Formats: sequence, C-alpha cells, structure tokens
Amino acid sequence: MSVTRSSDQIKGCIVGSRRQGVNGKTHICPKGTGSDTLTVDGVGLIKTMSLDSLTVAAFESRMATEIARLIERYGGRPLVAPVLCEVPLEDNHATQEFGARLLTGRVDLLILLTGVGTTTLFDLLKTSYSWPSIVAALEDTAIIARGPKPVATLKAAGLNATLTVPEPNTWVDLISTLDKHRPVDGLRVAVQEYGVSNPDLLQALEQRGAEVFPVPIYKWTLPEDLAPIRHALDEIIAGRVNVMLITNAVQVDHVMQVLEQDGKVEPFRAALEKIVVASIGPTASEWLRHHDWPVDFQPSHPKMGVLVKEVSEQVSSILKRKR
Repeated sequence: MSVTRSSDQIKGCIVGSRRQGVNGKTHICPKGTGSDTLTVDGVGLIKTMSLDSLTVAAFESRMATEIARLIERYGGRPLVAPVLCEVPLEDNHATQEFGARLLTGRVDLLILLTGVGTTTLFDLLKTSYSWPSIVAALEDTAIIARGPKPVATLKAAGLNATLTVPEPNTWVDLISTLDKHRPVDGLRVAVQEYGVSNPDLLQALEQRGAEVFPVPIYKWTLPEDLAPIRHALDEIIAGRVNVMLITNAVQVDHVMQVLEQDGKVEPFRAALEKIVVASIGPTASEWLRHHDWPVDFQPSHPKMGVLVKEVSEQVSSILKRKR
C-alpha cells in the first residue's frame, strides 16, 4: 500500500484520539491539521464527514496511524488498538534450508505471500549468500506473487513475478491462478509464510502433486501491553462504538484470545449485533463467520482506503437496519 503522509502524521499505536508513544506516554493526537487530502493506494481521499462523529474501532497494527487518519478524514472518531506484533523467528533454519535449495537449483516455484515477508526473506538470504548469486537463482525460478506488495518488492530488487494473483488475493485465488497457468504436479514449491501458516494452501498444493517447502519468516503475537486492546473491547461491549473494522483475519484470533482470557466472549458477540462490522475481504470475512461474528460490509476492493471510504457511505443504512 502506498500512502502519502502529511506533516502532521503521528507515530506509534493509536488509542482513540490519543497516541501511545514508544516511551509509554500517551499523547493527544492532532486534529484538523495538515492537508485536506490523504492519498492511499494512489487515490486522493478528500476530507468528508460521512462517518458523522461515529466512533470507529480498528485493530490494525502496521498501518495504525494511516487507518486512524482515514477514519478522521471521513468524520469519524478513531479507536485503534493494534493486536498484532511481528516477531522474527529465533530459529531461521527453514530460511537457511531454503537458501541452500534455491542456490543449488532445487526450487522450481517460489510463492511470495507478502511484501514485508519478501523483504525479510531477501535480507536473511543476504546474510549467507551474495546478492548477485541470489538474484541469479531467483531469475531461474518461477515466482508467484499473491498481490501488488510482493510485486513491488520484487521490482525494487530488479526482479519480476512470473504470475500475479488477482484480487481479492486469497489462497483460493492463488491456487486457481496456478491451476490455469502453472500446474504444480511434480514441482518443488517453496511458500514464503507470514504470521501464521496456511494449512489449506499447503494441503491444496500437495494434493496437486507438489513437493511443498514452507518458509516461515516471522510470527504474530499479541502485544505485551493488552490495556489498549481491553479498553477498545470494553468500549464495544458498553455500546460506545458504532463501527468495527477488521483488516486482517488474525486480528480476529487475537481479539478472541483476549476476550476468552477475560470471560467476555458472549457480551462482545452480543454487542456486535448492534454495530457495523466491516471486513476488508473474503479471508477476513470467512474468519469472522468462523467465530460467529457478523459481517455487515465488505468493500469492492480489499484495500484499507476503499474499506473506510465505502463503509462511510453505507454506515447509516446498516446501523438503521441493525437497530
């Protein structure tokens, strides 16, 4: 995602209209400052008030600042509590083994699932091999990019994807793309994983005759400080939140972990029946339903900017229907 930031961009984890700084102090976020246009994914989003001072909860981590500013641009009051922390794997044996296979011509097809994961993978490979030798090996390997972010990472490295998976970039779309353009029967397939493994993807590849080699890069954990998350969940349960945005399926698992720890699963589910629950795309929607959460809205494209824009246009009618 390409985001143009104005000078009043804030850093750190957003908690309501406050900023949780790296030093643990809480700061008031600036409002009404900077440009009236925020550019996300190359699209200029003009400031509008269609969220009409509604409180919008989100659990985005990497783009916490950007989603808070998007909510504000559409007139909402952001309550953003990041629930994912990216933790590098202490044992990167799988990456070392992948490097050995790649450099000796024993990888036929490489599946890249995320831009950050691709960058991290390349950085780890550079600790053991020269970059020219890595590039040469990758040029001899078919590369499947799940979406635009790994494509951008490849281009920055002077490489190109053999195939790019179309929107909404789910694992089902990935398998469909391979079935149509690059059947994997008999191929040695490496899968760059992120956060959590996707057993459905791995099983689908194996069922099609591939020899599959997962390459985990990092894992997702809950933040050490759960207070911002608990505050957001309590606000939802108390009926003081109007909209909840889910931008990653794993967010649902982590929220459920905290709710289960606190014994608040059922009150939370009951509260969701009265607010707008918006999902960024099919994978997140599937996981929401898996946990018996409603899915009231899904945008036309699985992009954060599109999600906030389109939910702001539909929020009034959805709330009226649910209440």
